[in-house]
Amino acid sequence: MAMNTGRMPPIGSTRWLWLIQIGGLSLAMFVLYSVSSGTPASQSWGFDTDPSNAPPRNFEVGTLFDGRTAGEWQVLATDKAKSPPHVLGQLQGKGAEHAYKVVLVAGTEAADLDLSVSFLALEGKADMGGGLIWRAADDRHYYLTRANPLEQNIRIYRVVKGVRQMLKNVDRIIDVKQWHTLRVVSQGCRIQVFYDEAPVFDLCDRTFASGRIGLWTKSDAVTYFDDLRLEVLK
Repeated sequence: MAMNTGRMPPIGSTRWLWLIQIGGLSLAMFVLYSVSSGTPASQSWGFDTDPSNAPPRNFEVGTLFDGRTAGEWQVLATDKAKSPPHVLGQLQGKGAEHAYKVVLVAGTEAADLDLSVSFLALEGKADMGGGLIWRAADDRHYYLTRANPLEQNIRIYRVVKGVRQMLKNVDRIIDVKQWHTLRVVSQGCRIQVFYDEAPVFDLCDRTFASGRIGLWTKSDAVTYFDDLRLEVLK
């Protein structure tokens, strides 16, 4: 008996054709196959019903290269919240130059998406601000866009094996006394980034096809995040 399989179906397909040859007789058999992640079409996190002093449910904190936990990610009540009473804060105010504080969200596997978050930069002498992660395979492989008030710029990176590779940079005024919003629309290879609803990047990159979303800070930056929203695009 010889068996020959058809090609893997495209994203969104739900069936896979197997062609089985027995003697001179060919039999076609459809096998149910789903490459859909089952991610809800729309999700949002305001953190207001999450317990304080711990990461929200399904938020998975990464690790640094030396194995330590990548930051101190906690829900906390604050009068600085954009949508009171809670925010998600990265509160660890120390770290080496390449200490990337990453938290990924389970149940957010997506290829094409519209993703946004608000952030408030609080502290940082070596680094400041924060960013959005998408199409993350893990805490070493992902796309990242981040805003840095110390450098007064916004950048987009791909991170491969934990090493950042900058795709684009733009200078922008980033006021540390107010909340700002980062938004990503990613469809196929096209990536659009918006800062406070103004477009800043429009480019094509094919490094990562799908993955989870997350949040990011670096080095000694202390940052609050609020109103994280994900819409999976069909």
